Parts: sequence; structure tokens; C-alpha cells
Amino acid sequence: MKNIHSALRILTLFIFITLAAISCRSTDETVNCFPNSPISVVLNLNLPSYQNLNHPGGWVYVNEQGSGTRGLIVLRTNGGFKVYDRNAPHLCPTTETTLSVVDNIKLYCPADKSEWILLTGEPIKVAQISPKIYLSQYDPNSNVLSIYN
Repeated sequence: MKNIHSALRILTLFIFITLAAISCRSTDETVNCFPNSPISVVLNLNLPSYQNLNHPGGWVYVNEQGSGTRGLIVLRTNGGFKVYDRNAPHLCPTTETTLSVVDNIKLYCPADKSEWILLTGEPIKVAQISPKIYLSQYDPNSNVLSIYN
């Protein structure tokens, strides 16, 4: 009988520790007040406004209809494209939480001076989570980039 109670206590303790560890772990999600907007943008990279996206390392701000509440940052990488939401992922939106590109190498939030690596989205200062990333599909035949969530 004592063995059963002892086993149940150990099992209960194990479950409690596991649940506590899972609930306290860090996730790469945005804050709960992050705008949930439908994203649906088609960019014709033949147009002059998107010429920077025709070579790796080039980036543009996109403020077209369907690009969210603050717009997008689109980056051409060696292997494709990265599309970031311009809302800071760790702060509720204000006039000071719009991300911008600095020195062609990092993203910057003026509200708290957070910084991320432009190429990867990895946080390097203040913030602990990466900017929200959207899916994209590139058609090399038409030179068109579709962005969506």
C-alpha cells in the first residue's frame, strides 16, 4: 500500500514539474495585442519601386493594401525572400513601435531601442522574440513575389 502511495506521489510530482516547465518556457510568438490582419500582397519585381529586391541583400518597405497595419519589410536573401511585419513583436502597437531598417543590416524599434539581425530576424538587443514572418512564393518566370499569411 505504501508503495502505491509513493508511486502516485512521484507520478503527481513528475506531472506537476513537467506542466510547470512547459508553461514557463519561452516561445517565439508575438504579444497578445499584436494586430491580426490578413496579409495578401503581390509584388511585381519588374517595377522600379521593387528593383532593390532583384539582388540578394536588397530590401524594401511595402505599404500596399493587404500589407497589415504598419506594412512589411521584404528582404531578398541568397535563397529566397524574408518578409517581416513592421509591428514590434514584443510590444503593443503605438506610434513608436514601427520597425525600420538601419544600416542595411538590422531592424530597429524606436520605442525601446530593440534590434534584430535583418537577414535572420534574430534578436540582438532588448527584445527576446523575432519579428513576425510571413510566407512568400516567388515565380522567377514572371518575377512576381506573392506574400500571404
